[in-house]
Amino acid sequence: MSGKFVLKTPKPEITDPLSDDDQQQYIPISTNNHHKNNNTINSSKNNKKNEDEKREEEEEEEEESISGRVDYEEQEEALVVLFEHRSNEVTHLRKRISYYTSQLEQAEQKVREVEEKLIRIRRKMSDKKSNNPSQSVKKDVRLERNNTNSGQTSEGSSQRQLPSKPPLVISNVSQKSSQSTIRAEIGGAANPGHSGSPMKVSSHVTIKSEDSKSQGVGTKRKLEHREHSELVPLVRSSSSPSLIRCNASVHISSQHKRKLRSLALCPVNDKLFITSALDGVVNLWQLQARGSGATRLSSLDCLSPKQRRWPEDIAWHPDGNKLVAVYSADGGDNQISVLDLNKSQPNARVTFLEEKPHVKGIINSISFMPWDDTYFVTGGSDHAVIFWNEKDGKWKPKSLHRNLHSSAVMGVSGMQHKQMVLSAGADKRIIGYDVLAGRADYKHQIESKCMSVVTNPRDFNLFMVQTGTPERQLRLFDIRLRHSELHVFGWKQESSESQSALINQAWSPDGLYISSGSADPMIHIFDIRFNSHKPSQSVNAHQKRVFKAEWHSSIPLLISISSDLNIGLHKF
Repeated sequence: MSGKFVLKTPKPEITDPLSDDDQQQYIPISTNNHHKNNNTINSSKNNKKNEDEKREEEEEEEEESISGRVDYEEQEEALVVLFEHRSNEVTHLRKRISYYTSQLEQAEQKVREVEEKLIRIRRKMSDKKSNNPSQSVKKDVRLERNNTNSGQTSEGSSQRQLPSKPPLVISNVSQKSSQSTIRAEIGGAANPGHSGSPMKVSSHVTIKSEDSKSQGVGTKRKLEHREHSELVPLVRSSSSPSLIRCNASVHISSQHKRKLRSLALCPVNDKLFITSALDGVVNLWQLQARGSGATRLSSLDCLSPKQRRWPEDIAWHPDGNKLVAVYSADGGDNQISVLDLNKSQPNARVTFLEEKPHVKGIINSISFMPWDDTYFVTGGSDHAVIFWNEKDGKWKPKSLHRNLHSSAVMGVSGMQHKQMVLSAGADKRIIGYDVLAGRADYKHQIESKCMSVVTNPRDFNLFMVQTGTPERQLRLFDIRLRHSELHVFGWKQESSESQSALINQAWSPDGLYISSGSADPMIHIFDIRFNSHKPSQSVNAHQKRVFKAEWHSSIPLLISISSDLNIGLHKF
């Protein structure tokens, strides 16, 4: 062996290149990484869980939405079915209403037919009574004939009167309780026509009432109190009006030289009526058989002595033998005149009262009170309402009120069941003054000026007021109801939009209709049962404006006056 030495290097031990310190440091690092991985895994799991929860919530919401839509659809279907059911119910009820409405109309038609038959029967009975007067009346006529030296003029259809005829004796055919005798000496100048002055008429009219104060008037008024009927339930109760058939109209000359102002029917003798005009003349008329014509009996000059004013308004005395007229308070002139139809001398018939209670302006209205004692009331432009009482044959005035109206009093009227005076003024106020209590018991103000007031003849609680509102001229009130209107009526005027205070209204005897003049040549008739503001019918009555149309008390007749200077007699 050679002496060479071979050095062998020892094999290095394979160890972890990291030191113990490094190992110690490494261990925590690897542990942290492990935790990080675990966190990442957990986070992804959580995210997945959240996504699953959201997905589940969305699915639940979608399911709820679907179920909600299903619920709405079910509700819609149910409502559609209910709507159809209700619609069918309404249709059925409408058919029933239509059926009962037709039944009601048929029933009302039957009532009208029966009413017409009843009226015809009563007319025949009235005609029979008038054609067969009692033996006592015939004896009176024979005695009258024996006491005269010439023939007698009989009432007929002809309007010619012979001047040589002696007094005419006519028995009163009124259905009122008092009995009257009319004696007229009619001269040739009384022949109706345009020729001749009305003042040339020589006529003597005597109206006598047997015990008129104690028996006739008192009995009549007691009957009126017993005839009160409750008409309020009938107001606006019908969808269709009850029409009045106008069969014929007759026009006669009023024989006035200027425009007519007043028309009034006698309360005792239903054959007599008067007219007055701006010429100051008051004509007394007598109806011929059943309103076929009219004859002028007398003509009186009633102009005031100082100012030569015409009567503004005229009213019949309840006894039927006198007329009372009102004038103006200006110029110190007389304000009230009394026309006594029983006096033979024309100059002695007109008496002017000395009392002058109104202080200024025109006296617009006069009305006798429908009470047992005889009173009349006047309303003037001085805002005053004056109460007149007859004592010892003389009329004495008393002021009811002067300050309750702030403008002219245009209309006055009396309630029948209580001593209350109604007044309507241009200040838009309606006042009901209790005479016994001495105070205003009813006050109401509307939106338009008032021009007249008329009380209902059947229902003593109702009254009508004329206003200045176009197409709402007439207002129906119940005195028991404060500040409310039962009904409103009106008409549209073609010739003029302004409302005239010279246009007047009148109630029918049964209290169901009211007639009104118009600025047009029309008579408007309103049915208070008709549920409409318009006229139930209109009658073309004259050539010019119609001032008034009065209902006859016992025969189906309307008497009208117009600015065409004619009197209209309208049969229905």
